[in-house]
Amino acid sequence: MSYPRFISRLCKQEQDVYETKVAAAEFYRLNRIPEQIERALNELFLHKPADLHGYLANYFTNLSTPPRIHRLKGREVYGTRGQLSIEVEVFCIVRNMEKSMCSASVSSHFGHKEASQDWKQRADHVMTAVQWVNEPLNNMLQGHNPCDQSEVDQALSNFFMVCYLEEKEIRDREKEESPCEPEVVLPPETPTKTKGKKSLDKGKKNNTPEKPLPPAEPTEPVLPGSMAIGSVSLAVARTGAQLQGIPLYKYIAALKARETPAQFHIPIPLVTLLSCGKASPGKLSLLEEVILIPKAGQRVKQIITMTLELQKEMIRIMNTSTKAGVVQSILHDSGAPAVSFERPEQPLDLITEACANLGLKLGTEIHLAVHCAACELMDYSKGKYEISTGVLKSPDELVDVYQSLNKKYPALVAFINPFRTEDKEQWEKLNNQIGGTCSLLLDITNESKAPPPPGVSGRILKHVHETTVSDLICIASERQGSVLMGTTCNEPCTNDSLSDIAVGLGLDYVKLGGLSGAERMTKYNRLVCIEEELDQQGILVSKEKHSPPLFAGKLQKESTAAGRALSEEA
Repeated sequence: MSYPRFISRLCKQEQDVYETKVAAAEFYRLNRIPEQIERALNELFLHKPADLHGYLANYFTNLSTPPRIHRLKGREVYGTRGQLSIEVEVFCIVRNMEKSMCSASVSSHFGHKEASQDWKQRADHVMTAVQWVNEPLNNMLQGHNPCDQSEVDQALSNFFMVCYLEEKEIRDREKEESPCEPEVVLPPETPTKTKGKKSLDKGKKNNTPEKPLPPAEPTEPVLPGSMAIGSVSLAVARTGAQLQGIPLYKYIAALKARETPAQFHIPIPLVTLLSCGKASPGKLSLLEEVILIPKAGQRVKQIITMTLELQKEMIRIMNTSTKAGVVQSILHDSGAPAVSFERPEQPLDLITEACANLGLKLGTEIHLAVHCAACELMDYSKGKYEISTGVLKSPDELVDVYQSLNKKYPALVAFINPFRTEDKEQWEKLNNQIGGTCSLLLDITNESKAPPPPGVSGRILKHVHETTVSDLICIASERQGSVLMGTTCNEPCTNDSLSDIAVGLGLDYVKLGGLSGAERMTKYNRLVCIEEELDQQGILVSKEKHSPPLFAGKLQKESTAAGRALSEEA
């Protein structure tokens, strides 16, 4: 009997049921459902697992459609200092159901003028970022593969560039409509014109005219909403790692090397020991941070224990001082004690004494770096750096200060931001004088368009604003061994992703701040956890020597000597 005649003999309801069965059979056939079920049952019989339904669930899970980004959700959160920030949550469609995967946020950093920003300005930045996430970025990334980090980051970067160009066009138009006079940098005052202050260089007569101070180079303002870019990128990376069932550091390492490395090493933590900057109770402003550089090859737990013992001994020395009595000390935003000093030699002398009391060999087991934050110390009306209350130094005089510190304290192997980027002549001069034993590092978080000054041997990068995971991978690949990862003092939450990023990128050093505060100790604890995990898996490699930039001069001498030996043998 033909199909039409058979159908005509059925009632309407029977016809509908029959046509549904035929359509279902065709649907199953096209999607090869019978073959998959038959294969699943055959394997189930062969393996005879204890959990039959669990085995079948896992079998068909592997056949399910790969997860796709369904939506993004941005929300306002508060940082550790009570300032507004943003957090991004990623939702994916997993086995036909929407599932919240991961959330993430990056630090917000507006340079050394951040303190001058009022609450409303910061709120506008965060509000714009939330709008970006919930509207254009949400629509743009819907349906994207969360495991395709490069594609996601490229889309984010393209979006940011469009917004940046639009904002730039608006600023340029405003400048054309209401041009303003350029900022005038006044020449430095001479001692004869100073009222109410004694000459700072007593007994010294210098008739040499002061060099004109290079004007401050314009830096690109932080684009409102830009923190949405970095936050979305990190949240997607964490989502990809979770979907693949691997830690974030292995996920990032695989993105960088195109495959998961066979071995990993833990970056050497650079721990903030003391803070003597402008926020400290004393007169000294030059040393924003004194940083401990531990001997290579130590475990993170050993470094933390040693640092805590050293800080405890320093506090004991200060509190039992017979000359000055109890020294005022507060906790700085960096997580380290902020102490009251007047001269840059005092904190270094304190560390030297504490190391001697504990039997720690300064210059062997411990080296030091100082973050000078010089750009915050410039008094443009006088054309000099105010390194201590009432103590002003010209850029050339500051070169002499650093040279003297390097000579007196051989364990001091790095200066971070010793000058403004505009003082190119002083960067080069200082590097020529001490570059063989000391590195000069530049914080490029708010980098100007101008090239870095000569003499810079390493750069500090912070994961902030529009910096994507792909950007970090690119920078770490191009400048292998010369990138330091840093954090700001205003962390949006206790997120430990920075430790995974540092390990995954294969960085030689990571700067996490002092040993106080949940936002920092969470990262230190994560670093300890990763180290133990890698050790248990037998894939942990211990670095026995420091890498550039912190020991660039010494390594260059060693490589030069080795090269000479080879040439002599030839």
